[in-house]
Amino acid sequence: MPEHCLLAALCGALLCASGLLAASGDFCDSSICLNGGTCLLDQESVSYCLCPEGFTGLLCNETEKGPCSPNPCYHNAGCQVMDSSHRGDVFTSYTCDCPPGYVGIHCESKCMTGLGMEGGAIADSQISASSLYLGFLGLQRWAPELARLHRSGIVNAWTASNYDRKPWIQVNLLRKMRVTGVVTQGASRAGSAEYVRTFKVAYSPDGRKFHFIQDEEGSGDKVFEGNVNNRGLKLNLFSTPLEIQYVRLYPMICYRACTLRFELLGCELNGCSEPLGLKDHTIPDRQITASSSYKMWGLRALSWFPFFARLDNQGKINAWTAQGNSPNGTEWLQVDLGSEKQVTGIITQGARDMGHIQYVASYKVAYSNNGINWTEYKEPGATDSKIFLGNLDNNSHKKNVFETPLFARYVRVLPVSWHNRITLRLELLGC
Repeated sequence: MPEHCLLAALCGALLCASGLLAASGDFCDSSICLNGGTCLLDQESVSYCLCPEGFTGLLCNETEKGPCSPNPCYHNAGCQVMDSSHRGDVFTSYTCDCPPGYVGIHCESKCMTGLGMEGGAIADSQISASSLYLGFLGLQRWAPELARLHRSGIVNAWTASNYDRKPWIQVNLLRKMRVTGVVTQGASRAGSAEYVRTFKVAYSPDGRKFHFIQDEEGSGDKVFEGNVNNRGLKLNLFSTPLEIQYVRLYPMICYRACTLRFELLGCELNGCSEPLGLKDHTIPDRQITASSSYKMWGLRALSWFPFFARLDNQGKINAWTAQGNSPNGTEWLQVDLGSEKQVTGIITQGARDMGHIQYVASYKVAYSNNGINWTEYKEPGATDSKIFLGNLDNNSHKKNVFETPLFARYVRVLPVSWHNRITLRLELLGC
């Protein structure tokens, strides 16, 4: 018997025993229903209790736990029961208030990946500023493209002009992305520490009209705490993720000068852009293979094996290099993800061998679910395989996003053009 019929039958039996059963279509005596419940009759003249919100049971004698018990939200997110008047066309009985850095219906996705200032996936041309400082007779340019976290060198950060009263530095992400925070760092100029002590953050979908992040009280622009020295890092996570293309940082109080290095944190809008395990060795060596490997002086001990092809890998031999530079596109590097994954992007990097800069300048991507039958990636509506732009040097990251995600276990990178030798370090992105 369906549950509601069982409840009605049991309650009806109780009411009949008490002599409280009324004629069909009438209300029955609600005194038997607890906590403000109403006694009603169904079409078969069986009595039952209609319970108010928050109560359940045969006689409305039990407290209803509701959709937030147990908490369906992840990462200690708060669960809020939605009033029926706010549910709209799609029935949603609760919402999850995600902690900073997490997104998704249930706050299930971490969205705090570096977006490319430090690694170089954000190109110099994407970074601009209101002004820059020219030092040492104008020979030192403390330009915006130098404002990369952990950048080293004598001139290694952006510094605003001394005459700029409202300085800002801007990043164009080239597409709408989800931005969840920022990490800032100062620098040293002429032996003296310089850094930004407080700053504001503004954002824009088109690069023309900007809006500042507001404080929690809604009383004005939020002022973020910056650095307290030139070396340490300061992390600020936004209470609400931004879905934008342009981000500006406005220094408010600076120590000696407005000097800044930084990284933006976030993820792609679909929330599926986490590293899949090459850099952190989650993917074991045996799952990274290649068409061939270069052996320096013919020695296996000096081979540039495929399992070295991990993003930012360090050492004298720190990447995969193909045995030859085949002009027919027969060389490849393959990653076995272990199971079918959604792959949304790729980051590539070159390397250096005996002082020689080597990298892949362009490539194709193929994918498979059995390792035998392969499909080369094409953009929607295209007839030819997509050729992705690769690196321009041996160390910078180059990120490419797949307009249509791949659903595959195996992914191959097929070099098309290169500098000196076919040499790769990489990371795959997805979930």
